[in-house]
Amino acid sequence: MGSTKTLTSLASLPTPSRGTQGAIPRTRYSERKPQTHAYAPLAPVLHYNPGQGDLVGGNFWDMRATGRRLGNPAAEQAQGPPTNPVEMGLPDIACAVYRASQQPYRALFENIWGQQAFAITWPSDVEQVCAKPGPPPADDPLPVHLSQIDRGRAGASFDQMAQAIASYEASAEVTTFTSKYDAVLADKAQFTPQEQEGYDLFRGKAQCNACHRDGGPGEDPLFTDFTASNIGVPANPRLPYYVENRPDALGYAANPAGPSFVDGGVGSFLTKGHPLSQPSVPDAQWVKFAPGNQARFQVPTLRNVDKRPYPTFVKAYGHNGYFTSLKSIVHFYNTRDALPRCQPNDPGEGKTCWPAPESTDNINTKRVGRLGLSDTEEDALVSFMQTLTDGFTPRDQP
Repeated sequence: MGSTKTLTSLASLPTPSRGTQGAIPRTRYSERKPQTHAYAPLAPVLHYNPGQGDLVGGNFWDMRATGRRLGNPAAEQAQGPPTNPVEMGLPDIACAVYRASQQPYRALFENIWGQQAFAITWPSDVEQVCAKPGPPPADDPLPVHLSQIDRGRAGASFDQMAQAIASYEASAEVTTFTSKYDAVLADKAQFTPQEQEGYDLFRGKAQCNACHRDGGPGEDPLFTDFTASNIGVPANPRLPYYVENRPDALGYAANPAGPSFVDGGVGSFLTKGHPLSQPSVPDAQWVKFAPGNQARFQVPTLRNVDKRPYPTFVKAYGHNGYFTSLKSIVHFYNTRDALPRCQPNDPGEGKTCWPAPESTDNINTKRVGRLGLSDTEEDALVSFMQTLTDGFTPRDQP
């Protein structure tokens, strides 16, 4: 778990530090890969559904962008990266507002939200404070020193910035419903025989549709049920996060646990929030659900699951990016419990054996691990999921 092999692509890495005008050395990485922003605004506000006996909704792998404060999980998700020390690294949300006030689009923002949005008296040292990457000092959690009124304006403008981002993510430019699957639904295209076989397997023998729902009466086909599950993903030894227990050049250690770190997922959020960024605070009534959610991660949408900027681009799958092809994660779902555990440096890893799960807490054994699919059926599933990539037009039909 503690090794740090060179990765084939940044797609296999969790989110790297983007820095504040280049201030953060590119040595900070998080423990998780980024999720898609398309279709994220369609997630419901996180809530407990007693009929399902489960938490449903929110954004982020651990559901921590609950949406309960702003009424929109995607807006609260957008508030995470600016002050996350391993992403944009701003030490104060006021820095994000100050930076926006200096941009050419300021007038556009004021046209929507009002002239008061940036009517803030900034301290003379705001540039200096915001150029020092977070986290902020423990004894000065809001290092941009503002009056109470200006602090309130900065908070309101930060909320509005997030709502604007979520609004764009929900627009037809991002959340488009233009895949081949959508064209088939509209009777404008037909599946190939392999794609149809994959869809039949998806809804049947492979049991994918139990969690990655293709919709029902009154539902959009979003290919997620917005719950969480531990599918038993192995730890990803390629993550630099495991050696981030040593302070970087700015004295920040992202992962004090070092190689012993185990991601607790939703359970950890319900117990103590998230250590890097907390767009929402967990409901105290949900703490009792923490043990049953330990090591569980949100079921991601499968829309655009194979979308890539160019054919040879290496994508990553699973909360920690362990899998680097759609075929490999399908094979894992199929054979996790049917194949033996790998030995150290086993050349058969991912083909004839699997490493142990990162955590066995609440592991899903009902629909994952021993599906009995043939190699041809695995390929058919991959072929179907490739029809979920947006940007299809009927002339693309073979």
